[in-house]
Amino acid sequence: MTGSLVSGASNFRDVGGLPAGEGTTRSGVLFRSGNLVQVDDTGIADLRALGIRRIIDLRDEAELANDPSRLDDLPIEVQHEPLFLGSVASFFERDVSLEELYSSIVDDSADRVVAVVRGILTAQPVLVHCTVGKDRTGVTIGVALAAAGVDREAVIADYARTEQLLPVARTERVRAAIRALHPDNVYADELATRSPARAMRALLDRLDREFGSPAGYLRAHGMTDAELERLREVLVA
Repeated sequence: MTGSLVSGASNFRDVGGLPAGEGTTRSGVLFRSGNLVQVDDTGIADLRALGIRRIIDLRDEAELANDPSRLDDLPIEVQHEPLFLGSVASFFERDVSLEELYSSIVDDSADRVVAVVRGILTAQPVLVHCTVGKDRTGVTIGVALAAAGVDREAVIADYARTEQLLPVARTERVRAAIRALHPDNVYADELATRSPARAMRALLDRLDREFGSPAGYLRAHGMTDAELERLREVLVA
């Protein structure tokens, strides 16, 4: 699929159909996207047709206040799990790389990463999203898929697709704003607009080294073997 599944929501897609050993990820179970602030009437109908039962919103309180999701009267339970410690602006001010950002998420917000994965188990179909669906969403979806046994290169490729799915006008607008605010930054453009395969590969390799696997990372932070087995049952056919 090339476009968004939900009108008005950027980068909204199903992670079904990815190879996982002898199986594939189930379609219609786990979705990922950017924010839902510009969902239109057609988008509300799209969400209703998809049957989304749970949304896991990874944005912080300021983002929620500035860009509230449009859900109307849809019977959807929303779980908030803010993953950034510090404002989005602070990452640009510090000029951190994507690898540094992703390491900070798994290090500083491990309990919330686990809470996201448990949220995926609670009710399906489930949507995980942040502002653009790239970094916080990329990390949590990547860890969940890898822990469920999805083939490593497929996890990385799903993450890397994001930058092609972001609206071109948005990308150019963000780039111009960043150049104006942080003209000397090394990582700002990549941080805001790109999802290179090497960033997800570096994260997953790090979890392998330090915890044995992404599943080992989740286990080390409280998930049980039964929960991990259930994750595979939910996501993989």
